[in-house]
Amino acid sequence: MEIYLLTKNEGKISAAQSVFDKYGIKLLPVNKEYPEIQAETSLEIARHSALQASKDLNSPVIREDHSLFIEALGIPGPYMNYMEKKISPELVAKLIDFLDNNRGWFEVATVYAEPSGKVFEYTFEVPITFGKEPKGDNSKGWSGLIRLNDETRAITEYPEEERLHIWNQGYEVIARRVVDFVAGI
Repeated sequence: MEIYLLTKNEGKISAAQSVFDKYGIKLLPVNKEYPEIQAETSLEIARHSALQASKDLNSPVIREDHSLFIEALGIPGPYMNYMEKKISPELVAKLIDFLDNNRGWFEVATVYAEPSGKVFEYTFEVPITFGKEPKGDNSKGWSGLIRLNDETRAITEYPEEERLHIWNQGYEVIARRVVDFVAGI
């Protein structure tokens, strides 16, 4: 079985491939750009893109989207990407310290869509906290502030492979559902 994976992000490709290989599902790259809608949830964004691409390609498509939520700010996570480009990590750290709430989460949505409109969706949250200053060798953006719960290291301080099991949860659920669906279960 072959499924298109709608991303150019190497981390997402690696996470997806680590799961779909186990199920004998070949992931194909999508060489066309699809506009990303503005929405308040990652699920709405992923669903829209997956459905649009599956109809256009006349083939099954998987799209994963994740968003960062800062609890104290109450701003929908999909808008944080824009804010991260405008606000320095140091200023975010000061704001979070001032508000006295360093909690947040990533919302991760994974969607499988077929041209017929059939959709499988899975959404989960990854709890995080924010440190008081950026850490790590590659602390671009706010990543040097972000710590997974029960971690003292910023996510920039350890290899992505060490946290791959966190990010590929959605791919695992979708892969199992696709295999069951194809088997008629």
